[in-house]
Amino acid sequence: MNRWKSVCAVVLTFALIFSLLPVNGLALEKGKSTLVIIHYKEDKTSEKDWNLWLWANGPDYFPNKAHVFNGEDAYGKVAAYEFPVDQPEKIGFIVRDDNWNKDSGSENDRFITKDMIKDGVAEVWIASGSKDVSPVNPTGGADVESIKTNVHYYRYDNDYEKYGVWAWPNAADGQRFEFNQQDEFGAVTTVSLANPTKQRLVGIIPHIEGWSEKDGADRFFYAGAKDIWLIEGDQTIYYRKPEIDRTPKITSFLADDFKKLTLKTNAPVSADDIGQFSFTGLVNPVVTQLDAKTLEVTVSSDIDLAKIVTVTHPVFGEGVLEAGQVLRSDAFDQKYAYDGKLGVTYKKSKTTFRLWAPTAQTVELELYKLPKQAAATTKDITQEIEMKRGDRGVFTVTVKGDLDGTGYTYEVKHAKDTTRAVDPYATAVAVNGDQGVVVDLKETDPKRWTKSKMPLKQATDAIIYETHVRDLSMFDVTGSRYDSGIKQKGKYLGVVERGTRLMKDGKKTKTKTGLDHLKELGITHVQFIPVYDFNTASVDETNPLKSYNWGYDPKNYNAPEGSYATNPYDPKVRITEMKQMIQGLHDNGLRAVMDVVYNHMFDAKASNLDKIVPGYYYRYTAGGDLANGTGVGNDTASERQMMHKLIVDSVGYWAKEYHWDGFRFDLMGIHDVKTMNAVKKTTTKIDPSILVFGEGWSLNTPLPETEKANQTNAKQMPGVAHFNDNLRDALKGSVFEDTDAGFINGKTGLETRIKRGIVGEIAYNQDITGFAAEPNQTITYVEAHDNHTLWDKLNLTNPNDTDATKTKMHRLASSILLTSQGTTFIHAGQDFMRTKGGDHNSYKSPDSVNQLDWKRKMDRQQDVDYMKGLIEVRKANPALHLGSAKDIRRYLTFVDTMEQVVAYQLSEDAPHQKAELFVVHNAKRAAVKLTLPKGKWKLIVDGKTAGTKTLRNVSGSITVDPLSSFVLKK
Repeated sequence: MNRWKSVCAVVLTFALIFSLLPVNGLALEKGKSTLVIIHYKEDKTSEKDWNLWLWANGPDYFPNKAHVFNGEDAYGKVAAYEFPVDQPEKIGFIVRDDNWNKDSGSENDRFITKDMIKDGVAEVWIASGSKDVSPVNPTGGADVESIKTNVHYYRYDNDYEKYGVWAWPNAADGQRFEFNQQDEFGAVTTVSLANPTKQRLVGIIPHIEGWSEKDGADRFFYAGAKDIWLIEGDQTIYYRKPEIDRTPKITSFLADDFKKLTLKTNAPVSADDIGQFSFTGLVNPVVTQLDAKTLEVTVSSDIDLAKIVTVTHPVFGEGVLEAGQVLRSDAFDQKYAYDGKLGVTYKKSKTTFRLWAPTAQTVELELYKLPKQAAATTKDITQEIEMKRGDRGVFTVTVKGDLDGTGYTYEVKHAKDTTRAVDPYATAVAVNGDQGVVVDLKETDPKRWTKSKMPLKQATDAIIYETHVRDLSMFDVTGSRYDSGIKQKGKYLGVVERGTRLMKDGKKTKTKTGLDHLKELGITHVQFIPVYDFNTASVDETNPLKSYNWGYDPKNYNAPEGSYATNPYDPKVRITEMKQMIQGLHDNGLRAVMDVVYNHMFDAKASNLDKIVPGYYYRYTAGGDLANGTGVGNDTASERQMMHKLIVDSVGYWAKEYHWDGFRFDLMGIHDVKTMNAVKKTTTKIDPSILVFGEGWSLNTPLPETEKANQTNAKQMPGVAHFNDNLRDALKGSVFEDTDAGFINGKTGLETRIKRGIVGEIAYNQDITGFAAEPNQTITYVEAHDNHTLWDKLNLTNPNDTDATKTKMHRLASSILLTSQGTTFIHAGQDFMRTKGGDHNSYKSPDSVNQLDWKRKMDRQQDVDYMKGLIEVRKANPALHLGSAKDIRRYLTFVDTMEQVVAYQLSEDAPHQKAELFVVHNAKRAAVKLTLPKGKWKLIVDGKTAGTKTLRNVSGSITVDPLSSFVLKK
């Protein structure tokens, strides 16, 4: 999320906004900022008034000024400030005084390097007389073992009688503190809290006792601060006393609907004041006082949001009406929602531009001549053309001539400001996505561009393999002896290089890599985590190898990411090369799935959506804050017609133009049922075999529970699949508790949950029933890009077991997946026990953590062969991936067994099945003996070997090895 904030010339602020919400606590929001904490042990004999000079990414980026030490701990003085940039390469600092005398040790510039910055916090310890910069406390002590901070709070009405603050150490319980004194600033209280877990951050919120009213959202301050200052209505935490403009003024003037407006002031409004408000642009306004500082204005005719409406008052000054809750009303959609084509319509003779901006006063189209090897700036604008407002707030202009390759943006003028935005419907973008580009899409088609692909009869036939474009080919960034053998490392084209092998000392080994590995396994679909254009703060397309990111930071929904292209400056190259990748997969018998992230944007307020129609595309809480069910700062509002349209149009575009074969919806539970059904309907019309699935988690977003596209409402979304977290956690233990175990690694009593997963979460019987109406609504998996890999999880749950034992557990999990109903999902590298070194959230960890380790594959080829054999067994036996719940209930029968063992029989009468199957999963650490159904059986899977070839003939009974799965065929 783009966090380039302006910073006050008097004081740098420390307004922490959090995201990601990992289980073990809160983290700074991706891309928002970096919290800098410098602990300084000064020379006690010094009489200088030392302060800090700070800068990042070049000395001119951060304001060139002194930054005082604004806290103190057991180590010494502390300076805590927020930098408005995420992941700076380095942060420079000097300890000096206002006469530029430098403290001993600061004779030369010192730096906090990138490797010292953890989860958005750059914390170091320094001492006078030493050049050392330590990322850990050199004394080994805890610098904030208890919290004692004076809180100064200003309210414009100076009424503090019922107010206090609620404060809590991050991730701990809190308590209320009453304001018990006043100073020249306002009310004062001292927050004193124990801090046994040594949290760096403390949450605080001013509120009336009983919580009938609170001042804004949660704020967080540095636990070592001695004093902080808060101002009513201002989310900023100040570490020096700020200057306050105490002049009475109008603080907001918002339209709640088309005939009701809310006006707020920063000071009480008297009865005499009410009659002095005057308005322009309103018909018959009537003012009613709701409370001391809130007025309601009603009008007899609908307001026109495209026109400027003002309010003036001799005491409170002026205000301009902005669209408020009216934007999020059904009436707004009824009046303005548009169902026609948006974006660019290109012809060689002319190009038409259409933008939906119903609350804008004016819109200008800006055309650019794009540099060939540099990012465009406003200096590259060649033409500015006023667009004409039409029905339902759509601005249109047609420009004659061939605009192929021309960049464009929109300058949108609103009631209070003017902004520049990229077209949300842009299908091509310039480097880093800062301009849309007009292109002739026909010219982006590769020489070989067909609609032919491997057939897929039903969703449960799919075996999905999830990877990252970069992970597949980057190996090896950790050494020089080994190499993936893929030339186009980290690129779309690297995905489809043929004949690649692991290189050792410059020579080919027998180990297949990249595309050949995918074909070797026998999977059907390759899923790519985000390949749409994501934010520059995550990966800079002009220097793509400088940083790594998964890409769950959307910037432009309808254009490919440029860092995976061989030339990010040419808008057509990324389009053509993505198409070449998809065509290459199709030509090799593989289908392609796109991971789409319509649930949030990198930064709501800085997004093109909000620049064009502020406040419309996102959900808000009752208190007026952005909703945060996603955990990353904002939730898009798919229930609103134009966000709904954008999602459905976007998916349809990717499916038609690029021939994508499936769409995985990130945090699908944020979306509404209606939108997901519309997506499914659209893809089915294009190609009935296109998969639609996602994370149907239950998320805390302000949408009625019955409308959320989650597992609870799965039966309302036929054909839309959900990741099966029940089976995932039943197999290995909760992803939210590192040491919690599951069926494969020692936990007992999980047989019913495992059976739910085996039947694909359908209603099998009274005891075995899940969320799905049909098996095509279930994605069966045990690991994905999120959380620990299965191997890393086993290292946490079973640290004393040998690698051989953990390998058996790992194979047992994969065996259960491949013999369960539903659609199978495998994480890239799962076949050779992928490890990320224990990193559970590697979204921006380096290639050395995220790359597929092809040497590990070579070392574990037997494990790869086992997975390959399981896939072969699944594909050869339709009874393992039945298409209906009715067939599962009819042809799959569970066998009574002892604890930690699950066994079942699959009938040869199942559709297209040629032989009866008997499957046993033994999670015990001892062998178990089971009686077989009558007849002669062929063992084809035994925990060591898997495939369709007979390992041995069995009848009467079978002894199943510890921590193993056996599959027998009659």
